[in-house]
Amino acid sequence: MKLDLSPALDRPDLLADPVAALLRSWPEHAGDVRVAPIDPELADTAAFCAAYDVSLEESANCVVIAGKREGEVRYAACLVLATTRADVNGAVRRYLNVRKASFAPMDAAVAETGMEYGGITPIGLPKDWPLLIDSRVAAVPQVLIGSGVRRSKIVLPGAALAALPGADVIEDLAR
Repeated sequence: MKLDLSPALDRPDLLADPVAALLRSWPEHAGDVRVAPIDPELADTAAFCAAYDVSLEESANCVVIAGKREGEVRYAACLVLATTRADVNGAVRRYLNVRKASFAPMDAAVAETGMEYGGITPIGLPKDWPLLIDSRVAAVPQVLIGSGVRRSKIVLPGAALAALPGADVIEDLAR
């Protein structure tokens, strides 16, 4: 891995505001979270992994899913390994109790999270959103995720992600 890692709380300049705020209020695990600057042009998973010598098996993607029920939009964030895809119209749709679930439009995901598209992370999401984590992510000793901005990545234990507020670890959330 070719990353210059620092304790995340020492580098708030590399974090979206909601991410930094959550880390400051999460003393149990904030010390396990490290951050590294990256080229924002290489933030997308495949390009990032190739450029920084990171395996897809230790990289996870956070996707924002939306579904409607009785006129109300319901959001959830799903965290899955880069080698898998979220089961949006199976496990996620059932969890949200909606007829149809799909990836949230980019402008809605950015506005709702306060994060940059391509850098959305499970750390610092809106408090009323469920955070669905595939059990395979929680089992990874060290996983790389977004930081809320495209110019950096976060590294932390998968088990710490499972301890995030609102997190629900789900078997076979991804395929």
